Amino acid sequence: MPSSERTLRVEAIVLRHNDWGEADRLLTLYTREEGKLRAIAKGVRRLRSRKAGHLEPFTRVKLMLARGRDLWIVTQAETLAAYLSLRDDLERIAHASYVVELLDRFTYEEGGNRALFDLLAVTLQRLNEGHPSFTVLRYYELRLLDLLGFRPELFRCVGCGEEIQPVDQFFSPLLGGVLCPRCGGQDTSARPVSVNALRFLRHFQRSSYAEAGRAVIPLPVQQEMETRMQDYLTYYLERGLNTPGFLRAVRRRNPD
Repeated sequence: MPSSERTLRVEAIVLRHNDWGEADRLLTLYTREEGKLRAIAKGVRRLRSRKAGHLEPFTRVKLMLARGRDLWIVTQAETLAAYLSLRDDLERIAHASYVVELLDRFTYEEGGNRALFDLLAVTLQRLNEGHPSFTVLRYYELRLLDLLGFRPELFRCVGCGEEIQPVDQFFSPLLGGVLCPRCGGQDTSARPVSVNALRFLRHFQRSSYAEAGRAVIPLPVQQEMETRMQDYLTYYLERGLNTPGFLRAVRRRNPD
């Protein structure tokens, strides 16, 4: 537990929950004040539980927590934002699930990071309001990597240090960014990245969300950007994420 206090009042977003015992749930929370926490919500699987509706994944809540023997215990819960539109269809659920899984997998119970909490909250809000999912997710990925210290180098070759020129390059998660054509052989696992995909990744990395949202990106370039980002994230997580496969399955069912 990150705090010596007997009680905590926190603002949190529910990342996920698992059944615990006969009627309880184990919650994984990301809080504004303390970062990632786990807490037990007692009795919420009972039909008459008043807390159950406040503690669903993606919900932003105000909680009172009491110290238990090993875990915090939820004693009070109040919904601040339910993000109800995220639950309207499978694709929105998949997008929100991806956002929370990415934060969950990259973080540990090691103290607060208000910038991460704010990024998570504003990203869920954007998805809830129906912003274009491609822009929301790619911008979220790049800002998350910035805040966690894994920012990919997109402007200079990570092999020779020279400024990247407007030609096709290579993208190397192993070396942390882009390799110029001369240095591409330094990492045999590096993948080609086109001029346009790199141009828009750079734009997203250095721009505000509003500026990123004005970019008109052809679908094949969007797909390439998504693939290169998945390569990078998978490398640093050391294993694949669960939700991209779910999202691909949903897209196949709803091709429009």
